[in-house]
Amino acid sequence: MAEDFRNDEEEELREACGVFGCVAAGKWPTQLDIAHIIHLGLVGLQHRGQESAGIVTSMGNGRTRQKKGMGFVGAVFSEEDLQKLKGNIGVGHTRYSTQGASELVNIQPFVVETIHGLITVAHNGELVNAGALKKEVLLHGVGLSTASDSELITQLLTRTPECGEPEGVNWVGRIKALMSKAPTSYSLVVMHDDKLYAVRDPYGNRPLCIGKLLPAAVLTGKFDVSDEAAEGWIVSSESCTFHSVGARYHREVLPGEIVEISRQGVKSRHIVSRPNGGLPAFCIFEYVYFARPDSIFEDQMVYRVRQRCGAQLAKEFPVDVDLVSTVPESATPAAMEYAKTLGIPYQEVLCKNRYVGRTFIQPSMRLRQLGVAKKFGPLTDNFKDKKIVLLDDSIVRGNTMRAIVRLLKASGAKEVHIRVASPPIKYPCYMGINIPTKEELVANQMPIEKIADYFGADSLHYLTVEGLQRAVEEGIKSGREHGHCTACLTGNYPTKLDW
Repeated sequence: MAEDFRNDEEEELREACGVFGCVAAGKWPTQLDIAHIIHLGLVGLQHRGQESAGIVTSMGNGRTRQKKGMGFVGAVFSEEDLQKLKGNIGVGHTRYSTQGASELVNIQPFVVETIHGLITVAHNGELVNAGALKKEVLLHGVGLSTASDSELITQLLTRTPECGEPEGVNWVGRIKALMSKAPTSYSLVVMHDDKLYAVRDPYGNRPLCIGKLLPAAVLTGKFDVSDEAAEGWIVSSESCTFHSVGARYHREVLPGEIVEISRQGVKSRHIVSRPNGGLPAFCIFEYVYFARPDSIFEDQMVYRVRQRCGAQLAKEFPVDVDLVSTVPESATPAAMEYAKTLGIPYQEVLCKNRYVGRTFIQPSMRLRQLGVAKKFGPLTDNFKDKKIVLLDDSIVRGNTMRAIVRLLKASGAKEVHIRVASPPIKYPCYMGINIPTKEELVANQMPIEKIADYFGADSLHYLTVEGLQRAVEEGIKSGREHGHCTACLTGNYPTKLDW
C-alpha cells in the first residue's frame, strides 16, 4: 500500500521518514548539482514521508544553506530554491510525524551549533527510550524547541564524549556515545564540515544504504567504475533512489555501523554491538509494505520477496476460484505469484482513480457515502458471475476491504475470497510506524474466522508468521547474519520499551 500512495487516512500505515545525503568526489567546488541530486533522491523517497521536506547543503566550510517546507517534495522546492542551495555536500529529509506534531518547527534536517561548529542531522525511526533521554537532556540544562525525538539525537550529539577530544572533534566517539544510550530505532545521516556520517542503530531496525555516483559516460552501460573514479557518493533510506540520480548500489550500512563518507570515499569507522548480543531486528514490514518494490535489502529485491509471499500464501491457503486479483497495486507481485502457483488466471477487477487525493474539507453526506467508489471503478466484464480471490498486502482497520467486497459483489461477483500476503497486525509499533492502537486493529476486534463475515467475504486467510519469515529469509545469502522485527505481528519487541 505504501508505494501506490493510498490516501485513506483510516487504512494507511505510514513510515516515519526518508533520509538522503550526497557528497561530491574529487575537486571542490564540484560540477555536480548537489541540491538537484538530493531533490531527486527525496522524490524517490516520497512514499516514506509526505508531510514535509527539507534540504541542507554546504560548501564543506562549516556554513550551510537550507530550505524546508510543508507538503510533498515537488511543492516545497522550486527551481529557484534549488539554484540557491549551492554546495559540495548536503542532506535531505522527507517526513511523516510519529513523535512530534506536523509543524514547521519539526521539519528536518535539524541544524544546530556545537563547540566544533554546525552539524546537520536527518533521522528515520523512533527512539524506544525517548522519555528517559528527554529527561537526561533537560537535566543537563538543555532546552528543547520541538516535541520530536530527532531533536534528542541532535542534542546528544552536541556533547563532548567521555573519551574526550584532545586531537579535535571526534564524531565517531560522539556517535558511539549516542548509540550506547539509544538502542533503537534510527538510521541517521549526520553532516559536519566536509563529511557525512551514515549510521544505523545496533538492531538495524530501519534501512540505510550507500550508492556510487557514476560519470555520465557510463550511465547507459553495464560496467562499473572504480571507487576512485566515482563522481560522488550518496546515502539513502532505500536504493530505489539510485537510478534516478545516476548511481549504482554499493552496499548497505550494517546494523550498528558508523560509516564516514567524504570526497575521498567510503570508510567504515566502527560497528557498535547490540545490547546483550542477539540477532539484528530489521523491520519485516519494510518487505511487506513500506519499501518501493525496486529497493534492495539484505542483497535481495523487495519485489522478489513479495512474489515469494504470494507463492507461500498459495501453498498455505489455496482456494478454488475462477480468477486471482488484487487491490491495486501494492499486492500485485504476490497476487500474480499466487495465481501462477495455483494455475489460476490473474485478472484485474478494479481500476484505481489516481487523482482522488486526500479530502481536507469534509465532503457532503452523499460523497462520504460513496467511499471506495470514489477511488475504484469495477471492471465488471472481467469478473461478473465469477468467483474471485482478492489479495492485499495487509489489513489494518478493515474499512476499505469491507467496502471493496461490497462493491465487487454488488457489481456481479459470484464469490469474493480474501487472502492477505502478511500475518494479521495485532500490536502497535514503537519504532517509527504509525500503527493504530491495539483496540483499533481489526484483527483484535474479533476472531480471525469472524473477520470474513465482517467483510462480507466468502473466506479470509492471512499468511502465517512462519510463512512470511520463510519468504523473506529464502533470498538471504548463506552465512549472512540476519534477524527481523515482527513486533507488530507477534508482540515480541527486540528491546525494552521506555517511554
